[in-house]
Amino acid sequence: VTGIDLVQWQLRIAQGARLDVPPEQALTPRGHAIECRIYAEDPDAGFLPSPGLVRALSVPGGPGVRDDRGVAPGFEIPVFYDSMIAKLAVWGATRSEAIGRLTRALDEYRVIGVKTTVPFFQWLVRQPAFADAAFDTTYLDRMLATRNGEPFRAPTPADQDEAAIATALAAWFRAHRAAAGENDV
Repeated sequence: VTGIDLVQWQLRIAQGARLDVPPEQALTPRGHAIECRIYAEDPDAGFLPSPGLVRALSVPGGPGVRDDRGVAPGFEIPVFYDSMIAKLAVWGATRSEAIGRLTRALDEYRVIGVKTTVPFFQWLVRQPAFADAAFDTTYLDRMLATRNGEPFRAPTPADQDEAAIATALAAWFRAHRAAAGENDV
């Protein structure tokens, strides 16, 4: 993060202005930002799309955390369109502060109804090479190859309880809608 508004400069340059940002400002970081794109994809199935109904959504907040989302509960993630749910961005004065905020934000992120890339990012931010910024363009392919099908996040007993409750509630609502002659949602 340098404090330079890149979009503003793109527009100014497109209008013929000269780029006159002092090099010391452009090359002096004032913090660190990290962005995760939250998609309705199943990381345990090779990041295949996970279309379906977003039944519930709870997003993190707080200082240095921003969630730019384009879906809300009740939104149907389609099969033939972009499966992006949100862009989660964090900022910190240092890289470790930004990673700490991102770790917390990812742990608080909840999307019910579709599988998401959140478990993948939770795994990634905990990798030592990520924390140390010791990676290159081949890093992720190499790391994914070593997982041998291991899930990014194994279900906990609490997850199983929540799934059972959600399934029971969905069945109850479906039955009561059918009894009332309403269409299933």
